[in-house]
Amino acid sequence: MPNWGGGTKCAACEKTVYHAEEIQCNGRSFHKTCFLCMSCRKALDSTTVAAHESEIYCKSCYGKKYGPKGYGYGQGAGALSSDPPGQNIVQHPADSKPRPPSTNPSPNKSAQKFGSSDRCPRCSKAVYAAEKVMGAGKPWHKTCFRCAMCGKSLESTTVTDKDGELYCKVCYAKNFGPKGFGLGNAAMLEERP
Repeated sequence: MPNWGGGTKCAACEKTVYHAEEIQCNGRSFHKTCFLCMSCRKALDSTTVAAHESEIYCKSCYGKKYGPKGYGYGQGAGALSSDPPGQNIVQHPADSKPRPPSTNPSPNKSAQKFGSSDRCPRCSKAVYAAEKVMGAGKPWHKTCFRCAMCGKSLESTTVTDKDGELYCKVCYAKNFGPKGFGLGNAAMLEERP
């Protein structure tokens, strides 16, 4: 059947994409409004897109999903690994005290009225789209997106997470990184006469 209106189908919504609104990536066409990261839903452009097979991501989400794993890559301590997630995982008992759940069983009326069910893990209040930042797989307010130890404001490039809590890279390395001689652990240094 001929395509009378012209244009190809959008790879995201499958509706017709006309030339004036078309963005091409990996030989596929998208509407400008459909050219979004598959994980965080951020708008993409030619400098921020990273494609993997038929999926498109922002460079940050692509790195988290397909990049190298290990200390210094925002994924936690350990040796570098290019293995798929789930392999080479060593389970250790949690030595931190349990935190009470931060979800509120009865959402306030404004959250019900405006359709928000997302709750910020730091303050337990509703998180709306205009103020939402994703980290550790959870929605946070921009003002609550801070290091749990030093309180420094975080960005997608400076955040690391452990057990659902956010840390800056410096605090994460001090508290959860490798320890021993030459790695800043004073207890391992020898006394010299």
